[in-house]
Amino acid sequence: MNSTRPLFVISLALGALFLGGCGKSDTQASTPAAAPAASVTATTATPAPAATAFPGMEADLQRTLKEQASFYHFKTPADLAKDTAGLTWEDGSDLPEFADPAAKKGGTLNLYIPDFPGTFRTLGPDASASFREFLLDYVAPAYTVPNPDVPGHEIPQIATAWAFDRAHKTIFFKLDPTARWSDGVPFTTDDVVFTYYYYRSPLINDPWMNDFYAKTYDGITVYDAHTFAVTMKDLKPDSVDRAGNVNPYPKHFFKDFGPNWVKDYNWRITPTLGAYTLRENDIKRPSSITLTRVKDWWADNRRFARGRFNPDRIHLSVIRDPDKAFEAFVRGDLDIFSLQSPQLWYGKLPNDHPGVASGFTVKTTFYNQIPPPNFALWLNEAMPLLDNHDIRLGIQHATDFALVCQQYFRGDATIQKTTADGYGWDMNPALKPRPFDPAKAREYFTKAGFTTQGPDGILTNKDGRRLSFTITSTYKRYTDILVILKQEALKAGLEYNIEILDETTGWQKTQEKKHEITLAALNRTVEMYPRYWEMYSGENAYDVPYLPDGSPNPARKVKTNTNNFSSLANPELDKLIKQYDKAETMEQVKELAAKMEQIIYDDASWVNGWKLPFYRVGYRPWIKWPKYFDPMQSRDVEEFWTMWIDQDEQKATLEAKAAGRSLPVQILSYDHYKQP
Repeated sequence: MNSTRPLFVISLALGALFLGGCGKSDTQASTPAAAPAASVTATTATPAPAATAFPGMEADLQRTLKEQASFYHFKTPADLAKDTAGLTWEDGSDLPEFADPAAKKGGTLNLYIPDFPGTFRTLGPDASASFREFLLDYVAPAYTVPNPDVPGHEIPQIATAWAFDRAHKTIFFKLDPTARWSDGVPFTTDDVVFTYYYYRSPLINDPWMNDFYAKTYDGITVYDAHTFAVTMKDLKPDSVDRAGNVNPYPKHFFKDFGPNWVKDYNWRITPTLGAYTLRENDIKRPSSITLTRVKDWWADNRRFARGRFNPDRIHLSVIRDPDKAFEAFVRGDLDIFSLQSPQLWYGKLPNDHPGVASGFTVKTTFYNQIPPPNFALWLNEAMPLLDNHDIRLGIQHATDFALVCQQYFRGDATIQKTTADGYGWDMNPALKPRPFDPAKAREYFTKAGFTTQGPDGILTNKDGRRLSFTITSTYKRYTDILVILKQEALKAGLEYNIEILDETTGWQKTQEKKHEITLAALNRTVEMYPRYWEMYSGENAYDVPYLPDGSPNPARKVKTNTNNFSSLANPELDKLIKQYDKAETMEQVKELAAKMEQIIYDDASWVNGWKLPFYRVGYRPWIKWPKYFDPMQSRDVEEFWTMWIDQDEQKATLEAKAAGRSLPVQILSYDHYKQP
């Protein structure tokens, strides 16, 4: 019931993270089911046996527990009393609920997905598609997760209580003894052990996950069937969340886990601890999938689960064309539809649209508080001319995102102040987006040698080279934004060529660092503080970025398949990133973040894009919501599942529609969490 895997907005997953990754998963049965728990670090790695020699999961698990005894520990309840002496156990009971306990159960919610999933797995190849949120990201529970209304505080899900031993970097968890997998098998610490074995196994074909679990966790300790502890490699301000926000997997289900598991488990339905499960007879290839609420769900009346996951069934139609999906919503085939795009909110579904004017469609704006996707122009410094600082500074002043905010977004958007807005504090109060200023831009371009303006208005240098760059994007819907930027850049003598590619091709080009400039964003996980290593570390830009003296390595080669889209390599920034990743307090985090933002700003390879302080959605009048609509840190209406279906109102509404009677118009705004 958490989301921890930050997704790359232009198409792909940045990587699964502790924070409950994009997704976030029996009993003591002993059967073969997983692979060697090999970590990717030299200190914990254990060579995996050859595929032909794989002994089966249970045998290999036992081998792993023995060979990696420094990671897997087993103690007694008496040891627990000693290990937790003097610690304070927390259970989140002092925190407010964010759902409405009076919400009604029942009904079928009709939504859509853009494609039929390529797998029902939630890990491994092809497991990051949009359907996964219905199996894992938004519905499967972790041990604990952050309270979306009270940042910095955890709430229980599978755990009933937890205690933090800061001195030993260890978090203890008591599990709910009533927790059951959807197939009825009890959840125990056998599943906890298996989960770490599973996440650390090279056989899952998820190097990011392997690396994360090797670098983040120092070990686990099992005390009994419902009590365990996690010891972290490093002390962090959010150590409790890193330890608790993990989705376990059912050991009994993975008895056949092994070298061929990707294929063998591709279409198997994994038992879940969450509220919804998939049934074979509800899979209608390739047109739809329906999920059904688990009967007598074990967590139904738990404090932070009650009032959530209310529909009995969730019917997902496969509609590949977004325009056709919108038509299906207007027609009444879908119950909820995102209206975040201004073309939809103002253009295709204006307030005087018959569906809105008749009261059959409700339009709602919900102001949230989240780190926004960091939309920007990312300038690839590995490309000719873009390695020139004056060129990059000129581009900063030649790019008019202020006009984009006013014209394209109708004044709803503002320019992002830093690369990491939305974390609850100002990353660097001294920084402000550079203004659109064609004259200032030309000054920088002149310094770079572009002094002559051609008949088409584009500047050239003494060699006759035109000041021209291609902006690569996968956002067809944002073509009008790029047109605005292109038109305004011409005032500074700069030419922007627009290249709109399909998601696969565009992503590949960006990952191979063959782009000059890309319009892109990373969709931020809601967490305590931002990350910098993935996007700004020199080791994610080049194979050997520096010489021993810290100067740029002239023989360095661009590193592909990383998220450093700007190929930025700055030794001082790298030094700060390392310190930041080791920071133990929020005071240290904030101090270092301010310094890093200053370096990134001065480098000028990230041109501040836009952000929106809300999300917008349309829905039927029988879909109901809590008092403030959704939690403060919700990113979309499906993240916390607080809505419910009023079936009496549904019946009355459909009867009124059939009779041609109008209902009250509802154009709503929920601004309880709106920031000044």
